[in-house]
Amino acid sequence: MSRIDESRPFVPVAIAVLTVSDTRTPANDTSGDTLAGRIIAAGHHLAARTLLPDDADGLTAQLRDWIANPAIDVIITTGGTGITGRDVTPEAFSRVLDKTIEGFGELFRMLSFQKIGTSTIQSRAIGGVAGGTYLFALPGSTGAVKDGWDDILRWQLDIRHRPCNLVELMPRLMER
Repeated sequence: MSRIDESRPFVPVAIAVLTVSDTRTPANDTSGDTLAGRIIAAGHHLAARTLLPDDADGLTAQLRDWIANPAIDVIITTGGTGITGRDVTPEAFSRVLDKTIEGFGELFRMLSFQKIGTSTIQSRAIGGVAGGTYLFALPGSTGAVKDGWDDILRWQLDIRHRPCNLVELMPRLMER
């Protein structure tokens, strides 16, 4: 359930999109296109976008670069969250995360179960925080990107969402 407090002004955040795939190219990256389109339509800033192969070292390096970039608030990946040998996005996330947001993966799989049933156990969608930046890993299908954005991230990345949201916590992510 989403509740938007229209009396509060919208605050756009800067979001980087990373497609993880050995087979996709910029010409056929439908999941990345879908995610980028939804980010822009929601009023956020698409701060960066790239496509990398399923390689944990390369992914980790890209994540670290974006985490260190003060112009990026959120990183959303699509792809590489399955259970095959080449699926290494969660492993790359584990190398950089300061904290895991367990509820993101749990909620994603709960919502996904309503659409694809028990096949949702094959998803290792994950969320977390690193260096004051939010990171979310979504599966590579266009449907999964729509579910993750439309049903979770769209709301949590809107400061008007009540009773709480991730944006209002951003100034406090680096507290010690």
